[in-house]
Amino acid sequence: MSAYLMVHMTVSDPEQYQVYAKAVVPLIETHGGRFTIRGGKVETLEGKHDGRRMVVFEFPSMEALKGFWNSPEYIPVKKLRENAAVLDVWAVEGI
Repeated sequence: MSAYLMVHMTVSDPEQYQVYAKAVVPLIETHGGRFTIRGGKVETLEGKHDGRRMVVFEFPSMEALKGFWNSPEYIPVKKLRENAAVLDVWAVEGI
């Protein structure tokens, strides 16, 4: 069953965030993840969207997603985004 890493973010330092993005995407890919949404335009059909950028990665399983998130390789990469962005991150099982 697929799993999705869903992220809402506010970037305060775009240059430093790009350093993080360049490092994290290949790491996600090594765990089987791929972009499904990458900051595209959001059209609100009902309710509210708070304006933050949205990114979604699809993984082959929750185990693969957590393998990325908890990997020792991610620890130094995650530090690259400190003070560059504020993120809300969710792991969601697919169907």
